[in-house]
Amino acid sequence: MRDKLYYGKRHPSQIIGLLLLVFVGSMILINTTHAAGGSSDVHVELNIKDGFENQAVYVGLIILLFVYALIITEVVHRTLAAALGGLIAVVALNYYTVEPALSLKAVTTMIDWETIGLLLGMMVMVGVISHTGVFEWFAVQAYKQSGGQIWSLVLILCTVTAVLSAFLDNVTTMLLLTPVTIQIAKVLDLNPIPILISEVIFSNIGGAATMIGDPPNIMIGSAMSPSAISSNKNPDIAGLADQGVTFNDFIIEMAPGIFMTVVPSLMLIRWLYKDEFSGGKNTDISQLEKTYAIKDVNGLKISGTILTLVILGFFLHPVIHLPVSWVALGGAVIMLLVTSRHDLEKSLEEVEWTTLLFFAGLFVLVHSLQYMGVIDYIGNYVIKSIEFFSVEYRMAAAVLILLWVSAIVSAFIDNIPYTATMIPIVFTISLDLNLDLGPLIWALAFGACLGGNGTLIGASANVVTAGIAEEAGYPISFNEFFKAGFPVMILTTFIVSFYMILVYVVGGEDGALMWKGILLVITSIGIAIQYSRGRSKGKSPAEALVDDDSKEILSTVKLTINKILPDQEE
Repeated sequence: MRDKLYYGKRHPSQIIGLLLLVFVGSMILINTTHAAGGSSDVHVELNIKDGFENQAVYVGLIILLFVYALIITEVVHRTLAAALGGLIAVVALNYYTVEPALSLKAVTTMIDWETIGLLLGMMVMVGVISHTGVFEWFAVQAYKQSGGQIWSLVLILCTVTAVLSAFLDNVTTMLLLTPVTIQIAKVLDLNPIPILISEVIFSNIGGAATMIGDPPNIMIGSAMSPSAISSNKNPDIAGLADQGVTFNDFIIEMAPGIFMTVVPSLMLIRWLYKDEFSGGKNTDISQLEKTYAIKDVNGLKISGTILTLVILGFFLHPVIHLPVSWVALGGAVIMLLVTSRHDLEKSLEEVEWTTLLFFAGLFVLVHSLQYMGVIDYIGNYVIKSIEFFSVEYRMAAAVLILLWVSAIVSAFIDNIPYTATMIPIVFTISLDLNLDLGPLIWALAFGACLGGNGTLIGASANVVTAGIAEEAGYPISFNEFFKAGFPVMILTTFIVSFYMILVYVVGGEDGALMWKGILLVITSIGIAIQYSRGRSKGKSPAEALVDDDSKEILSTVKLTINKILPDQEE
């Protein structure tokens, strides 16, 4: 009976685990918020001393660059770098503020306990479920569907990741799929790092398509809904309530642009990892299915049911308005209560404590810099750059500048606190420059979500994936992620720029729907033609989807040059 899940006497150590969960839950209650997956509430009133405003900003920028230098060079572990940066930032903040030194209680309010609670709850549940053998089983099934071809396997995993990220959130998706990917790599004797990087890139792309897919979208949807705007204390902002966004608006406005980026991103990833994703593995499927069968069917049914209910709670967030952190923590507590198959220590082994500490340090660092005026400094320059353009071009300038600034800054500052800071700035841009709020909201959402692919610490999903991979013995370096993530970020942001200009500037209020339809049709026809041409060349379905004619074009150019040059000599 020890190897089955059942209701019975609790191991003493489980009480400790429950207390840990209750503690995090209590911190969330103290920092009450309805923004799931990320919170912008920092309940500390601080003011910079008169005459030191500019100096505080410059010192904050130096601290930020110092932390990034530590992370990029990997002189110390990224968790230690974030903790050190947070400590230095708090010391600097104490020096520059009028108020007395911050207490430990005040510093803890800078930590986004919503995110910490979500991650902790999901990590505990994944730890319990992993012992049922379901991840190994799923790995074998994915390999079976790929026919042994590595690129087909990667395409399956990226597709599953993007779809799940759109309807869950990308952090949860990567918590579930990262162990699966590592098991696949072990079974097939592959390096999992390129596959994991590809997956997390598509988790950020897929998550951008809906309101609940990515923490920045959840925050924007919560803070910029018609009801939230109408209740704003500023009457001018409250007057923008009719331009607020809803759950369905995210799908209508974001999904078409994201759809346009999918195949180009796959093509770029295929090219970047052409050596790693070529060829196949000839492995006996039947033997793998026997070796990696599900170990505990009853345990999987019970824990899987709990996880399904948790996921349903995530999806119903716009309806029930219950923060996903509470849903995740509640699921973790229930799952621990119904299981005695594993001691609590085994479940907690799957919790990435270094990842949670990294987030805590990063939140303290960024919120300290926020108080020092660093992010507002960036926002003010965004407004000034938009004002530089004449009124007739101001909407186009605002959309492009906000999109690209959000993408680039989100790549180097975690997109959760960045989004929290930019939301009031977007309201200011709309009011001061008399611009429609909607396009500005979508520019921020696209930029923050896609910008998360720029660096390893640009999005929560990236950090979580790197933490799990490192614990499994496959560390993902900052530079290794940057080589793939940054080019994809540039490509997808460029495509979305084209989409936004046509839809919101050329199309405007009356022609937006028409241009969305045109772009969707053109994109679909292009994908169909490319796939058909690839299949006509005898390529597999997965290879046909990313087929490109670069070799044929180069060959044609060379033949043309060879024909022209002799004629010139004559």
